[in-house]
Amino acid sequence: MKVSIKIMLSLVVSAILLSGIAFAETGHYPLGVEGIKAATLPPPGMYLRIYNSFYTANELKDSGGDDSVVGLDLDAFAFVPRFIWITEHKFLGADYGMDALIPFVATDAQVSPPGTSMSDSDFCYGDLFVEPIDLAWHEERYDIGAAFGVWMPTGKYNKATADSPLNEMVSAGKDFWTYMFTLGGTYYLDEEKTWSASILSRYEIHSRKDHTDVKPGQNILFEWGVAKTIYQFLDVGVVGYSQWQLTSDSGSDVTWDKGVHDRVSAIGPEFLLFMPSNKAFLSFRALWEYSAVDRPEGTTLTLTFTQIF
Repeated sequence: MKVSIKIMLSLVVSAILLSGIAFAETGHYPLGVEGIKAATLPPPGMYLRIYNSFYTANELKDSGGDDSVVGLDLDAFAFVPRFIWITEHKFLGADYGMDALIPFVATDAQVSPPGTSMSDSDFCYGDLFVEPIDLAWHEERYDIGAAFGVWMPTGKYNKATADSPLNEMVSAGKDFWTYMFTLGGTYYLDEEKTWSASILSRYEIHSRKDHTDVKPGQNILFEWGVAKTIYQFLDVGVVGYSQWQLTSDSGSDVTWDKGVHDRVSAIGPEFLLFMPSNKAFLSFRALWEYSAVDRPEGTTLTLTFTQIF
């Protein structure tokens, strides 16, 4: 049985190399979790935000952005509670705050190189994220947000083996640290603030992995949204995201083409509802990916609930 699995693993690796998939590492930040007014932080107070994000993909793109010969059926659901505290203190004229989150992730993956197929699934907790610095500036026609946070490799991580070659794919933990810098702004196109345009950038710097000699390349990503407020409590808009790998993966265990840098973009609608009697927000967005290179290309659905205390 072990010989058979090793043969299948060899076929997977061979098929991936032939198709141009570099097996490059991706960053920590989950794409598509912010949208309308993404760069606007709330006023001083305590908040609980719960993200429910579902990602599905059945296309694997190669280094040229074409369909790979390797079949893919990937489904992942993340339940992510995030605690936010914006204090009454000021720093450089901005409201100062902090936040933290931990994801719980269920993943089911099936990879089908020509002539064979293998699958794996798991449900586990992911890497803890702590953001000790949140800065929010609020002016008459615009908001600016800046932050610094750290993803810690505290989540469950299973290294890929000959017996379980998809272990790493279904693991919620990344096995490395990520230092994330955030900067963005929201501009209101009219005095009543019924029209908004927002863009939020994040830059990720990764450490070397704990269990293999691999250091993922640095990433930059943008989330954006253009929206209109309707009936005071409902925002409707178009949102999207783009991510690019800027530097090459490094380390003695990198067996793929370091010159291949992954990227992806997405676009879709969002609806954001404010419920004043409950002191809560509810948002839903659907994003369809395009222009993917060296990674899956799929659909992201996110339902977010925010409670004000």
